[in-house]
Amino acid sequence: MGLFSTTKKFRGQNYSRLKKECLNRGEKFSDPKFPPHDSTLFFSKQPPGVITWKRPHEIVDKPQLFIEGASAKDVTQGQLGNCWFVAACATLAGVKELWHKVIPDYKDQEYGELHPGIFCFRFWRFGEWVEVVIDDLLPTIEGKLIFTHSKERGEFWCALLEKAYAKLYGSYEALEGGNLSDALVDLTSGVSAHLDLTTGGYVDDFEKKKQLFKMMAKEMSEHSLMCCAITIRQRLHIALGHSYLLKSCQYVLPTDT
Repeated sequence: MGLFSTTKKFRGQNYSRLKKECLNRGEKFSDPKFPPHDSTLFFSKQPPGVITWKRPHEIVDKPQLFIEGASAKDVTQGQLGNCWFVAACATLAGVKELWHKVIPDYKDQEYGELHPGIFCFRFWRFGEWVEVVIDDLLPTIEGKLIFTHSKERGEFWCALLEKAYAKLYGSYEALEGGNLSDALVDLTSGVSAHLDLTTGGYVDDFEKKKQLFKMMAKEMSEHSLMCCAITIRQRLHIALGHSYLLKSCQYVLPTDT
């Protein structure tokens, strides 16, 4: 039995059937279950400006799902406090096997002539993979995407992935102030662990520091995904509360000055 043979259809929407219907009618898909409306954006506050929902081909001449594949450098946070999700997306982009799970049949979903404006993404939810269908209408202000987007103006995979995740949670606002560990589980089906270096005694205990490094080096060698965040401001241009992907693990010995 295949990995996705029992994938649940979120809110009963069947991607293959809906796509076929749109192609047969020569129409773009418009999602009635996650419409381009203010309630889809926020439930407790006003939008940050006059929102216009646009499809990618209304933003650029030749939109693409991917430009030369996915890269952690692609992902840029917008006007939403969801750095935890942005960090998870960057992590996902760095591991091809993972984004193949979340963005199934990505080559078939790529933009092209007569694209029906429908996409599907998969998330791990309550012990099973869930397939979420969306249209490609995205919130913009003055023609620019206002939430998560790629540094490449013509690339839309992360903006569309964010929309699917917002639909899963109920709105874009529901993605504010989340937990990176939860996002990594949703995107990988893996098991996450959280380690607080301050309360865990790793700041002042040299032996614990050595144990931590050994553990991190081992996890890195086994291709585990690791991210970090800080709760105080420092001089290293590291944002307070922002989540970052760990790409290397090095032990630095102090030197006499």
